[in-house]
Amino acid sequence: MRFDEAYSGKVFIMSRNDFENASAVIYGMPMDWTVSFRPGSRFGPGRIREASIGLEEYSPYMDKHLEEVTYFDAGDIPLPFGNAERSIAMIEEYIKKLVSAGKFPLGLGGEHLVTWPVIRAMHEKYSDIALIHIDAHADLRKEYEGEVLSHSTPVRKICELIGPENVYSFGIRSGMREEFQYAKDSGMHMSKFHVAEPLRKILPTLSGRKVYVTIDIDVLDPAFAPGTGTAEAGGITSGELLEAIQLIAGSDAEIVGADLVEVAPAYDHSEQTAIAASKFVREILLGWVK
Repeated sequence: MRFDEAYSGKVFIMSRNDFENASAVIYGMPMDWTVSFRPGSRFGPGRIREASIGLEEYSPYMDKHLEEVTYFDAGDIPLPFGNAERSIAMIEEYIKKLVSAGKFPLGLGGEHLVTWPVIRAMHEKYSDIALIHIDAHADLRKEYEGEVLSHSTPVRKICELIGPENVYSFGIRSGMREEFQYAKDSGMHMSKFHVAEPLRKILPTLSGRKVYVTIDIDVLDPAFAPGTGTAEAGGITSGELLEAIQLIAGSDAEIVGADLVEVAPAYDHSEQTAIAASKFVREILLGWVK
C-alpha cells in the first residue's frame, strides 16, 4: 500500500478519501517489539479507529465539528513483526513523505519507541523543533537490559538529537533515579505528577516555536486507562488530559505533528481506554490541525 492510498479497513470517524486536499494524515504504527512488561499495543491503532464510531462529531470543548477539518486515514504502516530496527527505518521514511507533502502527521501507536523515528524525520524538516512529552514514564534510559532500542529510551534519544533544553516532559511519575538526575542535570524540563498546570506556565515560552507532541496513554491513572502495557498508579484524570489538549490548542506554539501511543486493548474489556483515546484524537484534530 502506498502512503497516500485510501485505507480499505475501518477508518477514524469522518476521515476523507482525499489525500491531496487533507491537512492531516492519521496513520498507525502497530509495533510492540521492545516492550518490557505486557505486549499488545500493536493492536491499539485499529481499536482506536473502531472506538471512534461512538464519538459525537462535535466537540463542546473546541466548539468545532469534525467537518471543519480535513484529514485522511492512511491505515497502518505494514511493519515487519519483531524487527525493531527495520520498523524504525520504515516509520522515518514514511514521515518524511508526509512532511514533504505538507501534511500534519497524527500517529497512533504502538509502543513509545515509535516516536523516535518520527522526531528524526521531523527534525530534518524543522531543525529548531521542540518536544512536548506527556507520559507516566521518563523514557530517559540509554538502554534496557542491554537493548538500546527499547520503549524506555525514546526521550533520551530525542534529547541527544534536538537538545535536552528543547524537551518538555509532563506527568512523569516513574523512572530510575538516574533518569530523574539526567533530567535535572541536562537542562530539560520535567514536571512530575501533573500536566495541565505546569503546561499552562510553560506554553508561553514556546510561543512561535514549532512543536511536536507525544502522548502516552499511561499518563492517565489506570482507573481511566487500564488498557496499556505498563500501567502506573497515581496518574491524572481523563479530564486533565483533555484540559492539556485544549491549553495546547489555545497557545501560540505551532504544533507540527503529534502521536498517541501505548493503547493495548487486551487489558481493558470495557474498552474505556480506546474510547478515551479516540476522544483525545478528535480533540487533537480539531484543536491542533490548522
